Amino acid sequence: MKKIFFKVCCLALLTAGNIACTGQGKINKGESAAADSVAVVMENETALQADSTGYIVKIGNMAPDFTVTLTDGKSVSLSALRGKVVMLQFTASWCGVCRKEMPFIEKDIWLKHKNNPEFALIGIDRDEPLDKVLAFAKTTGVTYPLGLDPGADIFAKYALRNSGITRNVLIDREGKIVKLTRLYDEEEFASLVRQIDEMLKK
Repeated sequence: MKKIFFKVCCLALLTAGNIACTGQGKINKGESAAADSVAVVMENETALQADSTGYIVKIGNMAPDFTVTLTDGKSVSLSALRGKVVMLQFTASWCGVCRKEMPFIEKDIWLKHKNNPEFALIGIDRDEPLDKVLAFAKTTGVTYPLGLDPGADIFAKYALRNSGITRNVLIDREGKIVKLTRLYDEEEFASLVRQIDEMLKK
């Protein structure tokens, strides 16, 4: 880990030094190759940080901030929800497990807490266009907010970009991650529901 981190730092310094010395706004081929090397090393470093399910965040971490555009055109930043209990659901229309889980999220979590000003739930759809996400919401019967994640850039803040969904991330009022789920397991989902209920009682 230390060796990888050292390589990242060295390559980043070399690249920055080249740009500063030449005074060029554009990156030449050599600098581009160095930047690509940094990106590869950083990607490998991220992979080493991942757990067995692909998460690169851990319980107790501050949840990485992002801004997402919802299907109604409004934008929401995670940092703007500080002070609330927040649940993120990473989903996509092609995910069969997501389709199985979403009606339970709707019934057991959203409908129960949607009028609570101290709770927020956002489904984040992985790399699909607006029309497909709207159709997905309709077929699954969910009414909780869904947001667009082009390129899975938001997802990649929480898990390896190419790792699977469905995933739920529960965040406390201070912005810290308190629960991470992967796929749909009845017992795990029930514990998620209980934890949200308990957090909202405090």
